[in-house]
Amino acid sequence: MSDSSIPPVKLRPEILDLPPYRQGTSIEGGFKLSSNENPFPPLPGVLEAVQQASASLNRYPNAAAPDLTAKLAERFGVSADEVIIGAGSVSLLVQLVQAAAGAGDEVVYSWRSFEAYPWMPTLTGAVSVKVPNTDDHRHDLPAMLDAITERTRLIIVCSPNNPTGTIVTQTEFEEFMDAVPSDLLVILDEAYAEFVTDEDAVDGAALLGHYPNLVVLRTFSKAYGLAGLRVGYGIGPAAILQAARTTAIPLGITDQAQHAAVVSLGDDIQLNERVVDIAQRRDALWAALIDQGWDAPKPQGNFIWLPTGEHTAHAAEVYAENGIVVRAFHPEGVRISIGEHESVEKLIAVSSKLVATLSDGPSTHPIA
Repeated sequence: MSDSSIPPVKLRPEILDLPPYRQGTSIEGGFKLSSNENPFPPLPGVLEAVQQASASLNRYPNAAAPDLTAKLAERFGVSADEVIIGAGSVSLLVQLVQAAAGAGDEVVYSWRSFEAYPWMPTLTGAVSVKVPNTDDHRHDLPAMLDAITERTRLIIVCSPNNPTGTIVTQTEFEEFMDAVPSDLLVILDEAYAEFVTDEDAVDGAALLGHYPNLVVLRTFSKAYGLAGLRVGYGIGPAAILQAARTTAIPLGITDQAQHAAVVSLGDDIQLNERVVDIAQRRDALWAALIDQGWDAPKPQGNFIWLPTGEHTAHAAEVYAENGIVVRAFHPEGVRISIGEHESVEKLIAVSSKLVATLSDGPSTHPIA
């Protein structure tokens, strides 16, 4: 028999070398805290809207998403052509990378950050330029500026950063943007913006119209709890978004996703209640972990980062053995989503036992 791992046709070697995106796994009878999913069900009225839209499954969706586009344009005080809708913010980022960076060009981003960033430039033949995070797990914006060359075509800033949960401040970002060449595209990835409680954090919405090279990305997957429908959006200069539209897979946004997002935008009260609940769980969990001795950065998303270093595989295994699935990033750390109320107490108990075992042996970063 032939080796099934070897393709029978000529394919790009750089693509074959890329690891596929790994979705967070589940565990029967346990807590899945590996995918940064919202533990709450969709907001009231969403399921009904999805069911109504499903009556026309034999028809193609309206790819322009006019109702959702209009709602977002009104909310952010921009024109409709300054809004772009995609199958999650990650798909929009792929479109923007395709629009900006080709063979030999460079895409700069902080690392570690969102695990999908490295393969996006590779798809277009561009080169990833990874700028290491600071020792406190934040973006090193001065180093990112230093990484800009004549071949740089796009810079990605993620705040709160996935998976470390740290933020870029408004002052830091504005100073960064003032120093970046005005013809160089900057993407501010704010997938977790709704969970931020730090008043100093950058707010992309406050910067709209200030920079001709800035696009802000957000999503309905996290705070709005629509991860299964895949819908996100970007806001920025019309000419940039028009270029990104040309790289989109046709008809990628379902009518169900569009209708669900429109309904979700109409219920800010319940959304805010849920966001506050999750943020309070997050802060309480972080405080408990700090008391246990963990050296975890203060989180601003809907997840916690534990820098377990060389003990990452062991830590993930211990959590799994106790019915908790976390996201392991070898050899740096584990990311733990904020899940159901019932998961928090168990997570604290398991983490207490784990940090005690790590403190008995050689340690890299997991404990203070």
